[in-house]
Amino acid sequence: MANPLYDALFGIHAGKDTPFLISPEGETLTHGAFVSMAAQFAHALRAGGLDVGDRLAVQLEKSPQMLAIYAACTQAGVIFLPLNTAYTGAEVSYFVENSGAKLFLCDPARETELAGALAHTGARIETLDAQGAGRFAAMADAQPDRFDTVSRAPDDLAAFLYTSGTTGRSKGAMMTHENLLSNARTLVTEWRFSAEDVLMHALPIFHTHGLFVASNVMLLAGGSMLFLPKFDLETVLKLMPQATAMMGVPTFYTRLLDDARFDRASTKHMRLFISGSAPLLAEIHKQFEARTGLRILERYGMTETNMITTNPYEGERRAGTVGPVLRGVELKITDPETGAEMPDGEIGSIEVRGPNVFKGYWKMPEKTAEELRADGFFITGDLGVRSADGYVTLVGRGKDLIITGGFNVYPKEIESVLDDQTGVLESAVIGVPHPDFGEAVVAVLVPEAGTSLDTSRIATAAAEVLAKFKQPKSYVVMDALPRNTMGKVQKNLLREAHADLFA
Repeated sequence: MANPLYDALFGIHAGKDTPFLISPEGETLTHGAFVSMAAQFAHALRAGGLDVGDRLAVQLEKSPQMLAIYAACTQAGVIFLPLNTAYTGAEVSYFVENSGAKLFLCDPARETELAGALAHTGARIETLDAQGAGRFAAMADAQPDRFDTVSRAPDDLAAFLYTSGTTGRSKGAMMTHENLLSNARTLVTEWRFSAEDVLMHALPIFHTHGLFVASNVMLLAGGSMLFLPKFDLETVLKLMPQATAMMGVPTFYTRLLDDARFDRASTKHMRLFISGSAPLLAEIHKQFEARTGLRILERYGMTETNMITTNPYEGERRAGTVGPVLRGVELKITDPETGAEMPDGEIGSIEVRGPNVFKGYWKMPEKTAEELRADGFFITGDLGVRSADGYVTLVGRGKDLIITGGFNVYPKEIESVLDDQTGVLESAVIGVPHPDFGEAVVAVLVPEAGTSLDTSRIATAAAEVLAKFKQPKSYVVMDALPRNTMGKVQKNLLREAHADLFA
């Protein structure tokens, strides 16, 4: 029976003894052993009460086992929901409850904390750590290493990825087999990946970049990955001679350029460096080429769409742009007010349509209708301009999205926490340029009359409920927020005023 995503990414590798995942210590897991591990996990999912269409939520440290659970869900017809490891218990509780996940996997060290947060959801909790130990691993160890793959159609759901909104709670983007597989096929072709490639993989796999771009591409190509728990400069420099390609966020490249050991000699085996998840400064492009003789390939995508555009593998990689639209994907620039298509050279709202575009937001039909047009075009919320020869440049965001270290942060969620703090009259959260993270989260606070704010106390309170990447890196106290004649806070003025905060 056909299962599009499993057959193309995983099933095709059954029994192969070619290397797939290589640890920093040099331990290798073959493609065949990975597929067998996934089959055992698929049996464990079924034994744990999950059936076709059920959701599995996981908050796990990066490991071969976590990636195999993604494969197991695909094989068993279970919808995979990975969660950022920085999320607090309160945040995890919302995702589990909203998704209706029956089973939740976490690190044993956090079980007690998360059990309390999830008690009202009815989800069962099992454990798995980064070394592959835990109750769920023990369940899988007792299972056969072959599993009868569940038949799935291209339009069936494969995964949920939650993305924040400027107002309200996070939205679960529903990704189908076709969404994920079509994008992986296009990227393998565009970026020339093959079974000979070794990818330096230092990205998290709870995020679309590390999971549905990097991992899916390498699975489809049949190559191998230097599978690092996180980006560690010493480890990356040590292992780079073994790699042929790397996918990263701008932070990776700024940190590499800060080390004199990163040069032409250290990158002589590399054929491709790809950057995404946040804009890369033109100056970084220049420094990188001067140091290595190679040009970074920058591309553009979203949680709801995977990749949309890419600078070319062969041809001009134009700094400051994200390249032309991918083959098989349609992109248009529209008037944000009327939706009318605009000519090349004019700034407008970016809309996209194609097999990569998600199916909608879980349990949010109104929000889906707002952002996904009846004709299939998705309103990204990003503002951009397209040149006469097709290169797209991102010039801003219609929403107040902040991208810090490759992670999306929406101000409204943080403002709600800050506004609840004693002595705070109101707050505005903005993103300002940061040399390492691309953008840094900055909180602007207005105190209640006659009150002196203790920003250290406020920062401590925010840290209790917000993931670390969402926590403001700086607090600014003002007498009043700038507003226009309609009373709307002018965040553009705040961004301009504090643009040099981290310069």
